[in-house]
Amino acid sequence: MATMTEIRWHGRAGQGIVTASELLAEAALKEGKFFQAFPEYGPERMGAPIKAYTRISSEPIEVHYQILNPEIVVVVNPNLLGVIDVTEGLAEDGILIVNSPDTPEDIRSKLGLSGKKVRVLVVDATRIALETIRRDIPATLMIGAVIRATGLVRVENTLHLVEEKLGAKLRAEVVQSNVTALRRAHEEVKEG
Repeated sequence: MATMTEIRWHGRAGQGIVTASELLAEAALKEGKFFQAFPEYGPERMGAPIKAYTRISSEPIEVHYQILNPEIVVVVNPNLLGVIDVTEGLAEDGILIVNSPDTPEDIRSKLGLSGKKVRVLVVDATRIALETIRRDIPATLMIGAVIRATGLVRVENTLHLVEEKLGAKLRAEVVQSNVTALRRAHEEVKEG
């Protein structure tokens, strides 16, 4: 029996959510899974709200459209909370992962999820990125939170993929700071 997981990413243009969506998909490929990763573009400009999508499956994926009812929603930019409905279509027992210094209970309350089955997880990926990478680029770190929440792929394989992808473009110390940041995000996730 095929199992497919659908993930919708929310962020702002220029934050790297398309790259994060693609990296998670490539990590699934390395583990023998099938994937799709694609952005939703319009006339956005830097800083405009955008979405990206990731599908991961044990069988070939035959659907080719936006993800309307995701099992997982990842919010890279917490300023979008209350601006757009990030939980629209989220499965009743879905997972919401937010980059935020707030507690899961705060997010649950802010989005009217109190008393619902949705799992809410938070990680302060922005703080981790600033401390380790020295730049406000939290999107890739959110992959660590997705892995922690779901076990879709192995974190070690993902860390190797990040080293491989970034190693071709960046200095070794920058690559290592990205790996350290992703590992920290994986470890510092809070659920409530």
